[in-house]
Amino acid sequence: MVAAFSFFLCRGFPVVHVFERFRALAFAVLLIAASAIPALAGPFEDAVAKFANDDFSDTDEAVGVIATSGNPQAFAIISALQDGRLMADPDSKKVYLTQGDGKSIDAATGAPVASVPDSAVAVRLNNRLRRTIDAALGGLTLMSPDPAKRIQAAQSVFKTHDAAMLPMVDSALEKETNKAAKLAFTEARAAILLFKEDATEAEKIESIAVIKVRGDQEALALLTGLSGDQPIAVARSAASATTAIRSRQTLWSIAQNAWYGLSLGSVLLLAAIGLAITFGVMGVINMAHGEMVMIGAYVTFVVQEIIRTSYPALFDYSLLIAVPLAFIIAGLIGIVIERTIIRFLYGRPLETLLATWGLSLVLQQAVRTMFGPTNREVGNPSWMSGAFELGQITITYNRLWILCFTLAVFAILLAMLRYSSIGLEMRAVTQNRKMAASMGIATSRVDALTFGLGSGIAGIAGVALSQIDNVSPNLGQSYIIDSFMVVVFGGVGNLWGTLVGAFTLGIANKFLEPVAGAVLGKIAILVLIILFIQKRPRGLFALKGRAIEA
Repeated sequence: MVAAFSFFLCRGFPVVHVFERFRALAFAVLLIAASAIPALAGPFEDAVAKFANDDFSDTDEAVGVIATSGNPQAFAIISALQDGRLMADPDSKKVYLTQGDGKSIDAATGAPVASVPDSAVAVRLNNRLRRTIDAALGGLTLMSPDPAKRIQAAQSVFKTHDAAMLPMVDSALEKETNKAAKLAFTEARAAILLFKEDATEAEKIESIAVIKVRGDQEALALLTGLSGDQPIAVARSAASATTAIRSRQTLWSIAQNAWYGLSLGSVLLLAAIGLAITFGVMGVINMAHGEMVMIGAYVTFVVQEIIRTSYPALFDYSLLIAVPLAFIIAGLIGIVIERTIIRFLYGRPLETLLATWGLSLVLQQAVRTMFGPTNREVGNPSWMSGAFELGQITITYNRLWILCFTLAVFAILLAMLRYSSIGLEMRAVTQNRKMAASMGIATSRVDALTFGLGSGIAGIAGVALSQIDNVSPNLGQSYIIDSFMVVVFGGVGNLWGTLVGAFTLGIANKFLEPVAGAVLGKIAILVLIILFIQKRPRGLFALKGRAIEA
């Protein structure tokens, strides 16, 4: 190098030019030398190697370094640690990441490896580390291009309120354009500042206001988890926010119970609406009505089994196929029952009750013989799967669709009874059977069609119930008593009374359950109905007619 410097000076080059050439030459030599020397391990590689120490403190420190390193392997390594797929060899201090396809890579370099040494074991975790990992993964997904993942990550940070995540949250908040994600980041930042030791009193009060607006159970847990050594203004603000959140949650709890009651009421209405027709028109206490519901559920099972094995692409349409089939099959069975058993027992309610109860046992045993005694799987189509949040109320799609389906069946049945000839005849027979017969109405035909209609509606009720209950031979027994209570409470033969009775009992049941429990709640409902019937023997909406009023 010195010889080269002297050569340029002797050739008459200016000193400035000689120094420039000398510096370029020296830089090139350094680059060549650096490429010839093995690379030294950086902070990321050192952190990965700490997983092999089998020490919880070292693992905690390694997670923190890797999460903030910006290395593209960071998310994969911490995810593998969470799933138990991060293997460390205590002998060679090497760490390996096993993938889902059976292949493995070197965690530090990302290079594939032929196999993981037998001496490698999964890195151990404890509860504190699991919380640290959740926070780290949340921070790593804060910059995800998917808004849903960013929101999920922000919510994870909100729960852990790790102060180390504050710079990343601030950075993400500045770049965020999605409204929902921006709100999630704001709430996560407020949670961090609320527990940050060096945060100012004004920052904590502002954070409490943000958390108060959120107002859910997690926000309440965050505020109640504050230490008792807070400044007076912060403590007062937290107490006021806690009271407001609890009051709001009480209202949301009432709304949630009301939704559960509507959901239960729709199920009761669907199960009882067919019984209201047969009981009101024919005066038959049909104890086999629940088995018609069971038959509809098993029709759904058979339809789905055929679709699964032969036409899997049609699975989302399985319920649309099962509804008319269940109505036809259950309706035909109902007509056969009326023609062969019920028609000989009119005017003898006790014998009708015993006969239909025995028939229900026969039908249950027949189903056990054909399909077995165990529960059968009936799947939810994609459009009935999942749930969504409405405020702090969770609404499942299957319950929502069942409610809509029930109201549609009710509306169609009302229209049929009002505007069709068979509906007119059914109403005439209901109000005065003898007068209807004297006017030329074939009451025996009306009885058969009515029983078939009620049974068919019970069949489509089974299609709906198969989406929320176990499909088994005992399915109908779970709803027969409640169905009779709905019919008697609402008014025998009155569809509007059945509607009001079903939703009233459903809502009352769901409000009593948290107070008295499920069993005592049902007993209380039964006692209230008995007392109500003592005052109004014909139910809420009694039918009008000379024969009825006589």
